[in-house]
Amino acid sequence: MAGGLAIGFRPPLKHAVVGVKVLNHQKVFSPLAFSSSSSSSSSTSRKLILYSKPGCCLCDGLKEKLNAAFCLSTPHSLHDVQLQVRDITSNPDWEKAYQYEIPVLARVRSDGTEEVLPRLSPRIGVEAIHKKIAAALTK
Repeated sequence: MAGGLAIGFRPPLKHAVVGVKVLNHQKVFSPLAFSSSSSSSSSTSRKLILYSKPGCCLCDGLKEKLNAAFCLSTPHSLHDVQLQVRDITSNPDWEKAYQYEIPVLARVRSDGTEEVLPRLSPRIGVEAIHKKIAAALTK
């Protein structure tokens, strides 16, 4: 790809993160973080963890697409999903486990354990991500 753009290249999505909380140096993105009428509590909300590291273009792209997917209005809304982004370079165990695999997306089960979800292609669209996440969270 010398000297040109790849076929199918799309500029980055321009969706803003509506709410961000920081817990133990980990970012938690939640579309409802600043909503005054939110009735969901953190104990009943659905949670995802994204293992990532600074400077990872695949990680950044997936974060943008996830945030866009959370904002879509569909019958299977993801508005209540909390996304926690974990920097693998801040924890040796995470770095050892995921250094060659990032971005890694995991859902947090009701018992607090994590289930790593199948890898999402960097070429996947926002709507397809929405469908896959919605399906994974209904298990």
